Amino acid sequence: MKENTMTRPDKPALDGMLLASADPERLHAWYAEVLDPSSDTRVDQYRVLRFGPFHLLIDTRDDVAPANPEPGRVILNFDVPDARAVAARIDATGAKWLAELEDRDGSLFGTAIDPDGNYVQIIELSDEHRAEMAEG
Repeated sequence: MKENTMTRPDKPALDGMLLASADPERLHAWYAEVLDPSSDTRVDQYRVLRFGPFHLLIDTRDDVAPANPEPGRVILNFDVPDARAVAARIDATGAKWLAELEDRDGSLFGTAIDPDGNYVQIIELSDEHRAEMAEG
């Protein structure tokens, strides 16, 4: 018998989020193309994209509009290894930018707008910024 290595956390842990859409297939295709998830599965009606330990579930709901009326409420931040490559894939989809990719003291930041109008920030931190964050 295989030992279960999954342990129950002693504190709450944010594991994922549900992103509801009037057109979940379109939204799923955009995230899968632009951000190259480590896994892409379907569980019942959900599309489940895994990014590191985080799960993005995409589902349809009848109570959401085709476009997010308040996209600034939640911004999805993606730590990416190559922000310029991700930005090129975003451009290839025809998506718009809230803030185009820019260099901020050696780290790259950009905020794109997904097909439902949600804000998606891509971040490529420099080694120096990572070291500063690790030091606390």
